Amino acid sequence: MTIPPYRDPHRPVDERVEDLLARMTLEEKAGQLFHSMLGMSADGTFATEGPFVHASTPELVEDRGLTHFNLIGQYGVRETAQWVNRIQELAAGTRLGIPVTLSTDPRHAFTDNPGASFNSGAFSAWPEPLGLAAIGDPELVEKFGDTVRREYLAVGFRVALHPQIDLATEPRWSRQSGTFGSSAELTSALVRAYVRGLQGARLGPESVAAMVKHFPGGGPQKDGEDPHFAHGKEQVYPGGMRDYHLAPFKAAIEAGCSQMMPYYGQPVGTDWEEVGFGFNRDVLTGLLRGRLGFDGVICTDWGLLTDAPIFGELFPARAWGAEHLSVAERAAKALDAGADQFGGEQCPEVIVELVRSGRVSAARIDESVRRLLREKFVLGLFENPHVDPDRAEETVGAGEFTALGEAAQRRSLTVLTNHALLPVEGRPNLYVRGVSERTASAYGNVVADPVAADLAVLRLRTPHEKRPGLFESFFHSGSLAFPEDELKEILRLLDTTPTLVCVNLERPAVLPEIAAKAAALVADYGASDAALLDVTFGRARAEGRLPFELPRSMAAVEASRPDVPNDTEDPVFACGHGL
Repeated sequence: MTIPPYRDPHRPVDERVEDLLARMTLEEKAGQLFHSMLGMSADGTFATEGPFVHASTPELVEDRGLTHFNLIGQYGVRETAQWVNRIQELAAGTRLGIPVTLSTDPRHAFTDNPGASFNSGAFSAWPEPLGLAAIGDPELVEKFGDTVRREYLAVGFRVALHPQIDLATEPRWSRQSGTFGSSAELTSALVRAYVRGLQGARLGPESVAAMVKHFPGGGPQKDGEDPHFAHGKEQVYPGGMRDYHLAPFKAAIEAGCSQMMPYYGQPVGTDWEEVGFGFNRDVLTGLLRGRLGFDGVICTDWGLLTDAPIFGELFPARAWGAEHLSVAERAAKALDAGADQFGGEQCPEVIVELVRSGRVSAARIDESVRRLLREKFVLGLFENPHVDPDRAEETVGAGEFTALGEAAQRRSLTVLTNHALLPVEGRPNLYVRGVSERTASAYGNVVADPVAADLAVLRLRTPHEKRPGLFESFFHSGSLAFPEDELKEILRLLDTTPTLVCVNLERPAVLPEIAAKAAALVADYGASDAALLDVTFGRARAEGRLPFELPRSMAAVEASRPDVPNDTEDPVFACGHGL
């Protein structure tokens, strides 16, 4: 029996792509243009319901012809591997047997926001990217990328929906913990290393493809609001620093990143069309394809075409600047702009109708399908789509990876002030708040009353304003200052006993009063209690430097320009500070 050329691994990739493309129906091609979301049941079977599940897995694979999916949620390692094998078997049974490409949001740190990132669970736990930036070591970031690659490969993830290389120039923006901070130079150096770690010297069967985001830089959000939501759709450049935000993306392209995700934001007051970047021909074709020469896959951010429920609330499509267009008109506009694929959508019938009506040419669809199929062949998915559940269990969270992550947590801690407190010696009476008493008991005698303590250890998080609705509650936005009552309570403790304060910086907290009164002030970006206490007691060394400045007041934040790095007047701590 002769196998078709696209099935022959000895033939050149381009020949295999053209052979498969020629065999596909319009409906099968349309299915490739969607990168949708799936959940799974705890036992590793296909999920039939969930906050992001809008159709059954068999329906999407067998009936609608989708072959690119983003797995949402956290599950057991063996169960995930078994689920991956089930979906690949389902795909193998379709007419052409095109394997599934699975992607994931970040899974190696402490953030748990189903719209952006999952905490590490079974995977090795590292500091957030902000913490890797605080260390500032490209070699470590490459090692991190390689760890992610090996753990993802073991369970069958072949596309990383990261790194996120937006610049943290607007202190209020909720997505900063996923960035490498405010420096374009440092971010550029670290993204090169990250892409090498994920993809290797070149994309191949042992690679995880990097989908770099959010082009052309999602940091300069007006008032720091996030464009997942209509009230945060405007992206502004009052400081004229558009090229500064582009610099890391140039570095990612030079490093060979395979995919690019444009952000939701709608540029206002520039020479670009005032539509979201996923619909923006000036940005995708003119800038990304033309000026920067990117020839990889462009996948839109999730949910640009259709209104959809999230956690039971109906959210409008994030079609900023194109709200008035129909679903079909939005799809056509995104394709005209240069997008290859629609994230979080699953309506291939819209593409079929656009081609049949003559609104979009068959050649334009082929152009994108060609890119998408090519990556499947290069990743070796046609030869080896399955994973070994035993090997997955041995690899994910392996001792080697866990030790690297724990060491990075300790290195990333940033000592902001130290009034003759650190390192702490002996075994003092410890009062802890926000710290596990069980963990603390290995370092000192835990007491219930701060008055009886030699030392208090207080862990805080960057303040944020509560927002309505479950989904938006995960995006920490608004004021960075501690509410008055909370601040009084903190300062009362600092007046009672010498206190080490550790603030988790998912955004730049406003804390001048705490900085003035704490016996020592430390910043973390995702670190365990043991990591913090090891540094406190001199068992490990903190090496972190602030990846952005810490503002003195909310008035200074409000007066700063969203596109300009470290632009607040008289910050409490400058970017790069660390003892």
